[in-house]
Amino acid sequence: MPATSLTPQPPDLVRRAVRDHESALVGYAAGIMGDADAARDVVQDTFIKLHAQDPEKVDGPGLKAWLFTVCRNRALDLLRRRRRLVSLEEESILHLAAPGPSPADQAADSEETAEILRFFKRLPANQAEVLRLKFQNDLSYREIADVTGLTTSNVGFLIHTGLKRLRQLLSHETDAASVQPAG
Repeated sequence: MPATSLTPQPPDLVRRAVRDHESALVGYAAGIMGDADAARDVVQDTFIKLHAQDPEKVDGPGLKAWLFTVCRNRALDLLRRRRRLVSLEEESILHLAAPGPSPADQAADSEETAEILRFFKRLPANQAEVLRLKFQNDLSYREIADVTGLTTSNVGFLIHTGLKRLRQLLSHETDAASVQPAG
């Protein structure tokens, strides 16, 4: 008898999904939300939705793309809701009052990662998103297309132009650093 949304998901499927995908989903959601706590909430909601799904529909090779799609949609829904509830002025105040990362978190971030993220912020949002899905989360072009709703050719184009832009930014940065006089 197939499971329905009222039938709990087999605990091993949910446990396996948490074990295999939780950290990647949290990183992905944090990139969208800009807030690690909100990202963890989004991922928790994602696993709650998995628990309610028919295992025949989600288990297997499509599970990863399904999880990232649900995670993305939930994060974007929360961002839209947050924007409606908080005025631009209040958002600025909240941003300034937000606590910074802990010293342990700061120590964990390498300079290289910070540098790459700085360049990612200079990319259009759609290019940064597909690059994160491809290289941080190891999704295929097809999986990225399923997650984002884009075509696979559009995903390929965005990855290609995103990488090209990152190379230009890095090259420009390296050239500028080599031209500066020694102090």
